[in-house]
Amino acid sequence: MSQIIRRVCWGTLLLLVMPAAVWVSGWQWLPGFNEGALRALFAVTETVTSPWGAITSLLLTGWFIVCLRLRFRSGVMLFVILNAAIFAGQGVKSLIKSSVKEPRPYVLWLEERHHISPDFFYELKRKQRSALVTEQLAQESAVPAWLRAHWAFETGYAFPSGHTMFAASWALLAIGILWPRRRYLTVTVITLWAIAVMGSRMLLGMHWPMDLMVSTLISAVIVIPATYLAGRLKGGEMG
Repeated sequence: MSQIIRRVCWGTLLLLVMPAAVWVSGWQWLPGFNEGALRALFAVTETVTSPWGAITSLLLTGWFIVCLRLRFRSGVMLFVILNAAIFAGQGVKSLIKSSVKEPRPYVLWLEERHHISPDFFYELKRKQRSALVTEQLAQESAVPAWLRAHWAFETGYAFPSGHTMFAASWALLAIGILWPRRRYLTVTVITLWAIAVMGSRMLLGMHWPMDLMVSTLISAVIVIPATYLAGRLKGGEMG
């Protein structure tokens, strides 16, 4: 168990480097970032956004099973363990969001630019928030149409970041489970993908650096027992 905790902690520190550096720098989000780069980051963030996130989970789960050469029963058990960890993270995220109620960066920008109070914005129902975003940004040249649509789709609170918890959990699962099996390329690719997802959430105006940092720490807490359970499976390299 101590080795699992050590690996997951090292992975957590790695994932925290980027948002921590942004937080320390005092960087503040504003629209107008290079649109080509934003579109690329949007494509990355969409791998987590519903419904594509479910497909990403299925693909990653399947690849974990292949990498570990598990027999059918152990493969099913691993499927349950991995996806239970992901669902648990999303459940914790929803509970915290409803309690903390932190506005997204783009919502505070709407307040400054279009004089829409965050309190007023979040008192509206989700469909009304979406309609308000679409209406207020119809003539806003600084925000491309696809980003307006993304904002209108995601009108919930900021803290913590569900996208980060999803991607960070998969990266930490890879570090905890696949690294000792020498699946270094897989671990590297999943970790870089997770960091890209985290960066996309800030640059798209959806989250603050602290959202990402706390989300990563929560993911680590959830991943440690999941990694331990996965390590007890029989029928392949994990046996």
